[in-house]
Amino acid sequence: MKVLNEPHKILTSIYSKILSVTAKMPENAAYRKHTEEIVKTRLDVVKSTTNVAELESKINCGQAEELVIQADNELQLARKMLVWKPWEPLIADPPPNQWKWPPVK
Repeated sequence: MKVLNEPHKILTSIYSKILSVTAKMPENAAYRKHTEEIVKTRLDVVKSTTNVAELESKINCGQAEELVIQADNELQLARKMLVWKPWEPLIADPPPNQWKWPPVK
């Protein structure tokens, strides 16, 4: 994996884009609430830390290059969630016992 020269700049950009996308979702959408919480926390770390090793240690989810990949994947997912709208009601009722485990016969 190629070492990034400016991970702070890249992460700030991607995290800001994620927050821009989630802001278009309803405030009570679970995906929005949880994603914004994580992204805002990580963005605060990026803004308050100049050392890459310290950034990686505080976020604790891999090296800076991996954090960029994770952030990019989350941005792609957030954009898809806007299309999928999982916060909207189901079109039809789910089959009985769909959410039971182990399956009920």
